[in-house]
Amino acid sequence: MTRNDKLLGAGIIGTVIAALCCFTPVLVILFGVVGLSALVGYLDYVLLPALVFFIGLTIYAVWRRQFADNC
Repeated sequence: MTRNDKLLGAGIIGTVIAALCCFTPVLVILFGVVGLSALVGYLDYVLLPALVFFIGLTIYAVWRRQFADNC
């Protein structure tokens, strides 16, 4: 497995997890069960930048893979 494949895998997995936590109540329910429901209001400050970061990482990995294939 090359470095580009690992980067792409991390980007895709991170994007899926961040999107799942952003658009479904999975993390809210988990925080409620654990007793951290006071932090639910701050999730947007962490999850949305994380989602943007992982989407960018995925795009960068795909770009690197295409650039490596063309050379």
